Order: sequence, then C-alpha cells, then structure tokens
Amino acid sequence: MFDPQFRITACMLKNLNRIEVIHEKIVTCPIHPKEEYRLKREAVLSMVHHSTAIEGNALNEFEVKKVLVGKEVRAIPREIHEVKNYKKALDWISKKSSPNITEKEVLKIHGLLSAHILREERSGQYRKEPVYIVSRTPISQTVRYTAPRYKKVPKLIKNLCEWINRSKKEELSPVIIAGIAHAEMAAIHPFVDGNGRAVRLLATLILYTEKYDFRKLFALENYYNTDRSAYYDAIHLGKNYEERSRDNLTRWLEYFVTGFLSEMELVMDKIKPFLYVRKTNLKEKIILSENEIQILDFLQEMNHITSTDIENILTVSRRTAQRYLKKLIEKGFIKKRGDKKGSKYLPL
Repeated sequence: MFDPQFRITACMLKNLNRIEVIHEKIVTCPIHPKEEYRLKREAVLSMVHHSTAIEGNALNEFEVKKVLVGKEVRAIPREIHEVKNYKKALDWISKKSSPNITEKEVLKIHGLLSAHILREERSGQYRKEPVYIVSRTPISQTVRYTAPRYKKVPKLIKNLCEWINRSKKEELSPVIIAGIAHAEMAAIHPFVDGNGRAVRLLATLILYTEKYDFRKLFALENYYNTDRSAYYDAIHLGKNYEERSRDNLTRWLEYFVTGFLSEMELVMDKIKPFLYVRKTNLKEKIILSENEIQILDFLQEMNHITSTDIENILTVSRRTAQRYLKKLIEKGFIKKRGDKKGSKYLPL
C-alpha cells in the first residue's frame, strides 16, 4: 500500500485557502464565451510549450502554435511529434468523465504522448529495463537516481492509483492529491521515455476529474519551466526509490502548492476585466481601466468604498477619485449611499 508521508504546514494551508477563494471567483466569473475560448487556447498553448520545453524540446511558443494549427516549421520530427502528442493527450484527459484514475489510463496517457516517438512495443507500455537519471559533463557522468526495478513498476502504479481514488473519497484537497501523485510517479519512472510529460498530465487529469479545472484556463507547466532548477530541486528524488519512498513530501508540496497559487493568480489577472461585467447584460463589452479594476477589487474585499479610500489606494487627488466613482456609477458597477460628507459607495 502506498502511504505518503507529509504534513500540511501553516503556509500550505494559507495558500490552499487562497486557491479556494480564487477557484470560486474563476468558476463564477461571467466571461464572454469568445473570450473564454481565447483564454483556453492560450492555456493549452502554454501547457504544450512549457511541458515539452522542460524535457528539452527546442521549439519556441510561436513555433508550437504553428504546429498546433497545422503549419510547417523547421524542426526535427521528434519535436513536432512531442508537441502534437501533448495536445492530443490534453484533449483526451479533457473529455474523461469518470472520477477514478486507473492504471489503464496512465498507460493511455503515455501511449498518446509517445506515438511515433517510441517503438510500438514501448509506447503505452511499462519499461522492461532499469532506468537511471544521470548528470553529464563533457568529461564525466554521475548516476543521480536509480528508479525501482522494472518488475515492481506495475504494482507501484496500481498502488498509486488506489491511493489517488481513496484520497478523493476521503476529500483530501485535489491540489495535495495532484502534487503527491506528481512526485510519486516521477520517482517510479515507469516508462523508458516521456516520464516527465506523463507525470504532469497525470496531475492535470486528477484536477480535471475533481472538477478543480479552473475552467481549464491554467498551465502549471509555466511555473515549472520558469525556473527549472527550482522544479528539479523541489522534486529531488534522492539516490534511489527506496530512499525516496521513505522521504517526507512536505517540502515538495510546499513548492507545488505555492506554484499552483502563483499560476491561479495569473489566471485571475487575465479574467479581471470580465470579473466585474454586469450579469444583466453579458453581451455588452465594458472596458475597465487598471485603476477601475483596483477600485473594484478593494470594494469586493471591503463591501464598500469611499473617495478617501480611492485617494489612498491610487495616490490621486480627491477630484480624480470622485471622477472614478462617477464613471463606475455610470457603468453600473456601484451605487452611492449617504450625504456628501459621509457618502459611501456600494456594489450593485
């Protein structure tokens, strides 16, 4: 039985609570369908580009976009297949409806990722040989990690899937489940090639099946690829699986949860122009300035705002603050309550 050792720190709990608040805002935000489609396409592009780049794919984001729309780029065939395959695997996990995660689905993910890259008998199949992670220099190489013996792999993956499904029923946070599954499958290294991409897709699949997909507007891969050394350091495997299996996962989870929150905050930044669209007229496109969004952010937190608040928030004059209030009243976002001296502005 897989029994990961970890604890939820105060920092993790704070971040998980913040993630839950953001999740509610994203789920309920009245984004125009065309804009949501655009944001989803951007997220898919980011996921494909960054996850393949982590594994050494040299295609830049512009080239990845060309590949995804069927245009030709000058690159080695493997890099083209990696991009196309990652998109196909994303499409597949997006359509999965059953909440349980199975060993068969783990193999399916790898099969989609490795099509036309590995031989058929290796694609979507567990490895039949030992695997080592090696550090290389021009004059030497050092074994950094030894994965478990290949005969153990099927049982280890089965145990992991059972733990994922059991943890879902126990209502463990989907973020924690995804983080632990990410680390454990990376340690098992079940395939001869493509482990990193399969690991990241498994984590995404867990979030999707738990209805924690944030409208599919996020790309965790972006966070990992921004600082690869921090990613590899956080998921440090130790010298071998036996050592890694006894390791406390708390440090990795702190990194994972922090990265998750960072990516969700980026999503929030993207949807803020839509967050305050009047629900009575979603077809009308209202453009809000950054300062107006900042005012409405404050209003959402405090449930009221004054002219003095705006002066302090934006460092502007009273006249400018009052002009912002007037515009937001005209746009239908706020209403005035009280007399001139003690007037407050409330959300509609």
